[in-house]
Amino acid sequence: MKKLVPHFRIKNCKEAIQYYQKVFGGEIKNTQLSDGIDMFKGHEGKYIHAELHINENVILYMADVFDENIVNGNSILMGPDLDSEEEIVKIYEELSKDGKIMMNLQDTFWGAKHGIVKDKYGISWELNYTK
Repeated sequence: MKKLVPHFRIKNCKEAIQYYQKVFGGEIKNTQLSDGIDMFKGHEGKYIHAELHINENVILYMADVFDENIVNGNSILMGPDLDSEEEIVKIYEELSKDGKIMMNLQDTFWGAKHGIVKDKYGISWELNYTK
């Protein structure tokens, strides 16, 4: 396996990808709207594809939800392994603002700073910085 690229189906994708860019940094690329595509008629203005390139190794793919039966984030934890204590604190605080803390950010027995936050879109983030 070369890499794993998470692909989120999320309501209000344009707003969500801008939020994640604020949290993680990076550049939004390759956005494609549903406009003018017959199979997406009635969903004009929604993203059928968007990418957040956080760095060369970390890319999040996103698209709007077209099926109302999807429950965001109920079975997956995203687990970025972060580069510094400053980075984990910043991301934890940003995700927590409108989210729900599932595990307080803390030093662990395995030599890491670790915390879990469910963000305002229902995605759970298991944040880890190995000291």
